[in-house]
Amino acid sequence: MLCKTALIGSVLTGTIAALAATTSPTVLDRADVDADTFGDACRTIAGKKWVAPKDVRACFTSISVSPKAKDNIIEVVDKTLAAFHTSRYYQKRAPQPFAAEVGVDLDSEFARMRRTRYSSEYEFHLDFSRTIKRLNDGHAGYINACYDSVYLTLVPTPLVLLTDKRGDQYVHIAPEAWDLVSSSFSDQIDVWQNALPGNLRGKLKSLSGAKVLKINGQDPFKVVNAHAQVAGAFQGVGARQNGFFASYRAANGGGFNYVPGEFAQKSLPLEDSVTLTIQRIDSSKTDTVTLPYRSLLATGQTWTDKASFRQNLCVAQPDTNGEDWYSRGFATESDPPESPLFKFQQQDKMKPEDRKKWAVNVAVDSTPLSTLKLPRGPVEPTPLLSYSIVQTFLLPDKKTGVLTLGSFTAGDVYGVMMAMLDGLTELRSLGATQLIVDVTNNGGGIICLGHWLHRILAGAKSTTEPQAGLDTILRAGPLVQRLVKAVNEGKDDSWMTAYHTSWYRFPNNTDVPENYNYLLPIDNRRINDERVEFSPRLIDRCQPFWVDMPTKPIFPTNKVAIVSNGRCASTCAMLSIAMSKQEGSKTVVVGGVDNVKQQYCGIVGGESTDFVAMDFSVKSLKMKNHPLAPPDFITNSMQGITFRLGLGIWNRHEPEEWQDHPADYQIPLTAETVNKPYAVWSEVAKTVFKR
Repeated sequence: MLCKTALIGSVLTGTIAALAATTSPTVLDRADVDADTFGDACRTIAGKKWVAPKDVRACFTSISVSPKAKDNIIEVVDKTLAAFHTSRYYQKRAPQPFAAEVGVDLDSEFARMRRTRYSSEYEFHLDFSRTIKRLNDGHAGYINACYDSVYLTLVPTPLVLLTDKRGDQYVHIAPEAWDLVSSSFSDQIDVWQNALPGNLRGKLKSLSGAKVLKINGQDPFKVVNAHAQVAGAFQGVGARQNGFFASYRAANGGGFNYVPGEFAQKSLPLEDSVTLTIQRIDSSKTDTVTLPYRSLLATGQTWTDKASFRQNLCVAQPDTNGEDWYSRGFATESDPPESPLFKFQQQDKMKPEDRKKWAVNVAVDSTPLSTLKLPRGPVEPTPLLSYSIVQTFLLPDKKTGVLTLGSFTAGDVYGVMMAMLDGLTELRSLGATQLIVDVTNNGGGIICLGHWLHRILAGAKSTTEPQAGLDTILRAGPLVQRLVKAVNEGKDDSWMTAYHTSWYRFPNNTDVPENYNYLLPIDNRRINDERVEFSPRLIDRCQPFWVDMPTKPIFPTNKVAIVSNGRCASTCAMLSIAMSKQEGSKTVVVGGVDNVKQQYCGIVGGESTDFVAMDFSVKSLKMKNHPLAPPDFITNSMQGITFRLGLGIWNRHEPEEWQDHPADYQIPLTAETVNKPYAVWSEVAKTVFKR
């Protein structure tokens, strides 16, 4: 059986590019503006597409912190992570190699925040959000839609890290910066052009490719490292550093998207401007330029003043919390309500029916997926196959095939499966003997698609059948035990909750029987002085796939190279680890600071979900009054969760999440290869396959 209920998916309401090319959704007339008598800061920005970050902050900081709202956010997130999140107690003090990277005592932090007096709700949000980010766990992202990505705050100089011919690394303004800004943000170019000093005024294009000597008067690497301390998402510092820089991602439907990087694009209006000391291409002169950040409206919600801003964006919305499937009639509906967290998941759009059927393992970020188009290079081959998330290419050497995947979620799942198989088979028939799988910025997605790709790449063997993935465990504390007991008492006849026995399978590849308590015997673990209860081992219900597939590997697995910028998460991480550790495939990180160990993946997880899905289960099983059950959010907040945790391949008792995944190769980026996928692949083939 292939299916599993998963109340998570990916809904991206519009795109950055579309927002940049359209007019604002609400326009104030003159009477409204004149009526703004006492400086309602939210009225000042209402209906405006582009505004100054300070004006957004003025709106945000005008909202007073409510003690009730603050306590509610802390209580919901605390109880959600305590009952359901598999990594909370590991994250109190992570094992090696991440002991220096992850160490957050949430009990102490929540107690501190309860005591702290904040000048505004926005100040509290910054503290709370950054505390959760310090878990460095993209599955446990916290979002408040009152603030996060209401505006995207942008500067026209995305940065990249380049290595010169002598082997020295420097930060540069991206060579493609002008092409990106002129095509995607043309209505703001004059603002940035006019901000340039003296003889540089109107010459924004000339900054592209410039070497960056200082950022706000500091060494650029100091700024990169400081950002990595608060960026969150990945345990490995290398992946957090790499997120600072511009990169690309294979797009759903073909081509590539441009990811501006966390220097050039921010989900909050944190900075008004940046001062760069630069040396432009073909110039020996040093220039200092100050460029303003501009905030671009990135939500479909509208408002006219602070009151409507709060009502439409800040208080709990109809989809903020879960519902009782049975008392509200959801069990008979074809599609479950969507979680608001879908917008922030780093995967492509899922069909509503797929959100019900397929379990996912996907990262969450406060910035939705970028759909800006990667500026085209002078030579770009046409893919042999392009279907949904799948693209295949044959390099000019005629022996290196390439498969690109920007996520593991999009369109028709079975269609994607067959596209993967057909594309790889075609490459083999054309003479390819080695394969590059480019998963740069792949945030994960449908778990069974990762299983499928592993199976068709490696063939039929003990590492791919009956499971081509990781054994998993889930939290089994008192609340979860009561939820499973309620299932076994017949309170989930329609198999709608996350704990129904029909979704689970034993490691011997037999299904969990109806009314069986699969939490027993409890796996009691001592983690950082805490007693934490887990279930026994379970496996994913992906196979059999009910589709004919080759019994032998399509490519020798030691001739497969999995390539990324280290930001390969969730399902992407599980596939990469299995191919590396079990099949001998090579792992490659392109870019990265040269004295920092590059992990080829991060935030492994096992299965992810969110507060809404858990709240549906709790309410549907009549456990909302349990003392350990989280209450409803009263704010427009969201919380991600690692629902099941994957166990290790080599160290089978401990989670794979906290094991080392150093890349076999780290290939530096140059001006000739940066954000040019085709040039990157040629360099990988030359380096890894020694052609």
